[in-house]
Amino acid sequence: MMDQFDTELKTRLVRYCEMDSQSDMDSAATPSTACQHAVLDLVFDELTKIGATDVTKTDYGTVIATVPGNSDGPTIGFLAHVDTAPQFNATGVKPRVVEGYNGGDITFPDDPELVLSPAAFPYLSEKVGHDIVTASGLTLLGADDKAGMAIIMTAARHLIENPEFKRPTIRLAFTPDEEIGRGVDARLPADLGVDFAYTFDGGEVGEIVYETFSADFAVVTVKGVSIHPGTAKDKLVNAIHLASKIVDTLPHVTMTPETTDNHEGFIHVVDIQGSAAETVVRFILRDFELDGLAAKDALLKQVCETIAATEPRAEISCTITPQYRNMRYWLEKDMTPVELARTALADLGIEELSVPIRGGTDGSRLTELGVPCPNLFTGMQNVHGPLEWVSVQDMAQATALCLRIAERATGAQG
Repeated sequence: MMDQFDTELKTRLVRYCEMDSQSDMDSAATPSTACQHAVLDLVFDELTKIGATDVTKTDYGTVIATVPGNSDGPTIGFLAHVDTAPQFNATGVKPRVVEGYNGGDITFPDDPELVLSPAAFPYLSEKVGHDIVTASGLTLLGADDKAGMAIIMTAARHLIENPEFKRPTIRLAFTPDEEIGRGVDARLPADLGVDFAYTFDGGEVGEIVYETFSADFAVVTVKGVSIHPGTAKDKLVNAIHLASKIVDTLPHVTMTPETTDNHEGFIHVVDIQGSAAETVVRFILRDFELDGLAAKDALLKQVCETIAATEPRAEISCTITPQYRNMRYWLEKDMTPVELARTALADLGIEELSVPIRGGTDGSRLTELGVPCPNLFTGMQNVHGPLEWVSVQDMAQATALCLRIAERATGAQG
C-alpha cells in the first residue's frame, strides 16, 4: 500500500511548501498572518474537490471537514497545522526532491557551503534509496507541518475514493498559528466533535508521542530613564543594560536549550528589542512537570526583582502567560488513542518509538481541553532551519498508519 502514495505525497508536499505561511507572534490577527489564509483556502478547495463533506473555514482560521464513516466506531480526528516557524527565513521556499538518495552528503544550490551529512545526522543514513525533500539552502522547508498536511490529505482522498475501506466517521482539521502557541482555539473541541484525535506533527518513523513539555511564555519589559547622552551623568538609566543584566544573571551553563536534554527543562531567551529608554525581552519556559515549570517562572521573576532593586528609577515588569501543558497528565488516565495507534503500528510491522518530545503540539492544548490527542510521526527532521528534510517514503508509512488507525477503530483485524 505504501508505495502507491509516494507520487501524491511528493506533489502535495512540494505544492504546500512553496506557499509562504509563517506565523507572527507580534500580530494580534487570527490567523496571525495573511499568507496562512492562502494555504487554508487551498486546503478548503482540495477537500471540497475530493468529496469531503461539511467543509468549513471557521472564523478563527481552522479548516474542518468530514470523511464520512461506513462502520461503527469512535469519531476520530486527524490534525495538522499550516503555519511554518518564524524563527528562520520561511519566505520564498524552493523545495527540491533528491530522488533515490545515494547515501552521501546532500548539498544546496543556494548555499554551496551548507551540507546535510549522514555523518552529522545518522537517521539520514537509513534512507538510502528514498526520495529526500529539502529546501534550497536559504530557507527552512516547512515539512513542519506541511508533511502532516500532505499525509492527512492523501489518506482522506484514498478513503473517499475507496468507500469499501472500513472506517468510522473521521474529522479533519487544519489549524493556523501552531508555531506561536495559538493553534487551538477554545471553540475547536466542540466544532471538531470527536472522541479523540491525532496530530501528524512528529519525527522519526514509529514515533507515538503522549508526553510533551508544559510551556509558559514570558515578557519582561524594562523602562529606563531616557536623556541626551551629553548630559546623562547620574541621570540616564539605560534599559538595554538592565535587560542584559537580567539575561546574564539567569543560568547559562545549565537550564538553557543548548545545555539540557531528556527530561530537563529550560529558560530560553528568544528575542530582545528596544532602546535605552525601553527594552522588551521575551522568553519561553519549558518543563515536563508543572512544579518544575513553576520553579522556572519563579526564578525569572526573582531575577527581575533582584535587578530592579539595583536601580529603583527603572520599572521592570515580568508577565508570564501559560501556553500549553504536558498531555501526559490527561492521557495517562485514558490511553485508548495511544493503544489504538500502537496496534495499528504493529499491524504494519513498524517498531514503536515512544519518547517524550522536547516541545509541544496542537495536541497538547487539545488534550488539556478534553480531546485526547497524541502526536504521530511524519518523518520530518531538522525542523526550523535550513537543513530541514523529510523522506517521502517515511511520509508514506505515516499515511498507511493513518489509514490503519481508521480501519482498526472499527474493530477490523490485521
